[in-house]
Amino acid sequence: MNQSIQKLASYLLEGNERAAMDYVKTAAVHYPRIELFRELFTPAMQYIGELWERNEITVADEHVATATCDFLLSRLYPLSDEEQSKRRAMFLCLESEQHYLGLKMVNSLFEEEGWDTLYFGPNLPLEYAMKKAETWQPDVIGLSVSIVYHLPQLKSYIESFSTLASNPTILVGGRIIDYYDLTDYCSAQTEIIEDLDELGIWMKNIKHERGENPVGLLD
Repeated sequence: MNQSIQKLASYLLEGNERAAMDYVKTAAVHYPRIELFRELFTPAMQYIGELWERNEITVADEHVATATCDFLLSRLYPLSDEEQSKRRAMFLCLESEQHYLGLKMVNSLFEEEGWDTLYFGPNLPLEYAMKKAETWQPDVIGLSVSIVYHLPQLKSYIESFSTLASNPTILVGGRIIDYYDLTDYCSAQTEIIEDLDELGIWMKNIKHERGENPVGLLD
């Protein structure tokens, strides 16, 4: 296990927001946002999840780590004062889905690229998501799913969003992607995103199609 990952994980488990922020800010000077998320935040939280699965930490410990990580993601990259583009993206977890940190990182990467975003976090029922999507008309809707028995819900969300007049691209990600083929749950508008690297490629392709230069996702 990389020492940097273990160090951040220890700060998260302690709930030591100041030490964790100082540590991450030092790393942020040297690494692009997407690399910091991929190489430090994500493996640190995965390591904490493994500790919980082995009963080496409690649910309370895991909740403290999640809350501290959430705090870091919220404070590390404040919104820019620059004018946002006309492109819109909204991000949400399916109803009863509580694993939202990965989705919050994705939202942050879209913000970095100048998108106007709405981030709803965990557990958003389809009824309310549809009402917002109908009025806000996003170009992209990002969905996070981590639990297998939520897959029937995933199909309902995708089918509903596919009827929107704005014809959004529907991005689907989450831990379950590594274990199940989601093809049967998806529509022609759906893109399955396995990890942050694949998201970076997708975003660069969109920028190139528009003749724009990716801000934070350059090779």
